[in-house]
Amino acid sequence: MDIVNRLSAIEEIIRLKARYFRCLDTKDWSGLEALFSPDAVFDMRSGRGTSLDPEAIIHGAVAIRQFVSDAVAALVTVHHGHTPEIDVLDADHARAVWPMHDVLVVPDGVQAPFRRFEGYGHYHETYERRDGHWLVGADRKLSHF
Repeated sequence: MDIVNRLSAIEEIIRLKARYFRCLDTKDWSGLEALFSPDAVFDMRSGRGTSLDPEAIIHGAVAIRQFVSDAVAALVTVHHGHTPEIDVLDADHARAVWPMHDVLVVPDGVQAPFRRFEGYGHYHETYERRDGHWLVGADRKLSHF
């Protein structure tokens, strides 16, 4: 793969992740679902410190959408990703590690085990290009510290 195509793939993946954060924080659940491949795997077993099931591994874009919306729909959230390490493996596959920081705030009147949660850690993700578009692929893990 030549350098122009490699850099183009990296930019597209950066934009994909930016859409992920925006869709998550604006509660655009259809938009969020569209970012994942149909056979994506969302591994939240290391998402310690939240009300999420610590054994959760979710399969498929539709199930990921439901899991995420159930977890944070009532919360105010802000998610940021920084300085990714993106490896383009070939024209249709890539992987990345994204340092991340998030803040979750529980509005008054909403029951939760915390009022404010601040997390940080790393997203470990694979990506695949389908029909000319990059998607979060079959291996996505979040490790909170």
